[in-house]
Amino acid sequence: MNKKAVAALLTCAMCAGMLAGCGNDSGNNQSTSTPGDADVAGSGSNAGTEVLADAGAGAQEDLSGTITFTIWDNNLNDFIEDNDMVGKFQETYPNIEVEVEKIKDDSEYWNAMKMRASANQLPDVMFNKTFTLARFKDYLIDLSSTEACKNNMLAEGYAIDGKVLGIPMTSGYEYVYYWKDMFEEAGVEVPGTWGEFEEAAKKLQDYYGKDDPEFMAIACGLKDEWPDYPYMEFMPALESGNGQNWNTMAATDEPFAEGTDIAKAYDKVYSLFTSGVLGKDPLGLGNDQATSLFAAKKAAIIALGDWGLQNIQNGTEDYSQLGTFYLPTRNESTDPYNVIVQGDSFMGVTTHSKNQEAALAFVEWFYSDAWYPDYINYVSSASSMTNFEKEKDPILAEADTLCPDMQLIMYDGGGDDFTAIQNETTFDYKKLGAQMMTENFDLRGSLDELNQKWKEARAKLGIQ
Repeated sequence: MNKKAVAALLTCAMCAGMLAGCGNDSGNNQSTSTPGDADVAGSGSNAGTEVLADAGAGAQEDLSGTITFTIWDNNLNDFIEDNDMVGKFQETYPNIEVEVEKIKDDSEYWNAMKMRASANQLPDVMFNKTFTLARFKDYLIDLSSTEACKNNMLAEGYAIDGKVLGIPMTSGYEYVYYWKDMFEEAGVEVPGTWGEFEEAAKKLQDYYGKDDPEFMAIACGLKDEWPDYPYMEFMPALESGNGQNWNTMAATDEPFAEGTDIAKAYDKVYSLFTSGVLGKDPLGLGNDQATSLFAAKKAAIIALGDWGLQNIQNGTEDYSQLGTFYLPTRNESTDPYNVIVQGDSFMGVTTHSKNQEAALAFVEWFYSDAWYPDYINYVSSASSMTNFEKEKDPILAEADTLCPDMQLIMYDGGGDDFTAIQNETTFDYKKLGAQMMTENFDLRGSLDELNQKWKEARAKLGIQ
């Protein structure tokens, strides 16, 4: 049976008990998809906290105006329309009009937000990823005093300069999806180390590829570049056990040197990608094609966030043999089994809003029992709210059963220093992963070149 596909922007499952409410823990974001690399330079204040009290209970009739809520995902837009979000909101706030603005895709979204930031025309309510919060920090008001923040288990962990600039809608993990029956037929066990993962992929490729030249053990749509993020973005943090690895790199002159965590992670990725397990033409496939081929069992493995579950289910009539495990990046079974966890889809109110009270009321309402429980039960991602818990889908829960000793790594996508160096050096981990599949690619040479650029960028920018 098929389920309706959900918002592709939602990545990540619940980190239960890791953080509570909006406490004092400090933490740190590809996703899967990336904004433009250029810095967002702007101005603005973090005004808005003082209006929070006016947006609470008892002020519903007094608040009025029009606010714009900008999104990019088709499936999220469908859910909003099918469930009459605007109408339900107006049952509580009858004098506030909400305009839902749908932008074509995430790439166009970030380009639009960059231009609007410069033109002082950001929407009232916008989404961010963990790695874009720092870029838009001058355009977002502090949400620390909201009930939505107080009830969110991850928000405080992503605070910048002590200010919560966005409330993550979901929390979650990344998964390796696989077909159990294909593993069984090929005599492959679920791997628990990186070596076992590579060997499993090679065995699957040899077994099924001998009869089907189009088969790929691992489906990865490198034509879009970003689908390699489970490997290129997250593996350095998994290798080091440090969710702040990008920020750690920003304080180092030669972070890509041989023997560093990122070099060791990329050596593993390069070995996997060039072993033939991605099929004969991974650069010719986009993510949608790769996911469809996996759903049709033309591939045995695909690495995606929890948002990928319903996309896979939507592409097949029978997903009874679909299973999950966590990407095993460790070298030995006695090493820690590190697993990425992060918040996703950070809803924030911009300084450009002319109706900040109304916008804040909308955020509070979205995370209240009037809307959030139905929404979070619709998507495959897990709840980020302590007051609205949600059980994992049984398919996703299998990964937990297989990995009782996991060590959770709270992932941060990099702060201002990392972003500035990244822009100066044009370091793009997703593009680098796709380049690994090109002829005559030299990984060590590329990393040496990045080291030189990195050192020069730190000196030029005065980053210590």
